[in-house]
Amino acid sequence: MPSSRVIKPIEILLIEDNPGDVRLVKEALRTAKTPSRIRVAEDGFQAMEILLRQGEYARDPLPDIIILDLNLPRKDGREVLKEIKNDPVLRRIPVIIFTTSRAEPDILWAYDMHANCYITKPVDFQQFLTVIRAIESFWLNTVRLPPEKEDRKTVHGIPL
Repeated sequence: MPSSRVIKPIEILLIEDNPGDVRLVKEALRTAKTPSRIRVAEDGFQAMEILLRQGEYARDPLPDIIILDLNLPRKDGREVLKEIKNDPVLRRIPVIIFTTSRAEPDILWAYDMHANCYITKPVDFQQFLTVIRAIESFWLNTVRLPPEKEDRKTVHGIPL
């Protein structure tokens, strides 16, 4: 008898201001083995509103994974990472840094701030897709993500 278990899609928050990169990430994950839903934040302020479930995002689920560009308008990705990792609820969400920066200080700082991995965006289209598919393979199909805490009744004071 086939299982009636419904597979919950992986909630991904992509924090990226480049529309071309957003399109490529979505396209690469469209055919993923594991179902996923991608929400896009175009800057750090919008990302934190989503993560803190403020305003129009009050009833939205928290993401299971965050893909974060460091170079963002309004609120830099470095500030966003710091806020995420200093928050007792958000710090458990894996953060994948996906940025153009190859600067060693950025890499060291990201790991010091407890980023879960640091990936430099390839400039070649095929390499870009290969990297996104590798992220999908590892983070969506291999890694065990933190479970939702059943005993947690609220997130940031908002009922679940």
